[in-house]
Amino acid sequence: MTATDTAKTLAFSAAQAAADKKAHDINLRDVTEKIALTDVFVIVSASNERQVKAIVDAVEERLIKEHDTRPLRREGKGGGEQWVLLDYGEIVVHVFHQEARQYFGLDGLWKDCPEIPFVDASAPSSGRDGDTEEQR
Repeated sequence: MTATDTAKTLAFSAAQAAADKKAHDINLRDVTEKIALTDVFVIVSASNERQVKAIVDAVEERLIKEHDTRPLRREGKGGGEQWVLLDYGEIVVHVFHQEARQYFGLDGLWKDCPEIPFVDASAPSSGRDGDTEEQR
């Protein structure tokens, strides 16, 4: 069994919202074979606590606006958080301060689960119009 199309759509929206707020190391994992409670983990890093909050706010706003869905549960919503978890049922979004992500090693725990490729739609593409062959 693999993640549903709905879960993947929500995960891509959440990942793009995070990317738009300059999240880095964006990792989507299909955890359906290991966990019965959710389909996809979205794991992202932020450079500081203010960015963690901005990313969390952006993810919540995007999923409400585009999919009319709110988190079932939110952990770590106080100030100065190093790790915030947003549980949407089909997906769980983990927003980490980069040091907390290294400490908890969540990526390593789920490395056996298939990665779902994510491409940041707002990232500059290689081979932009106007580039010469030497610049590409």
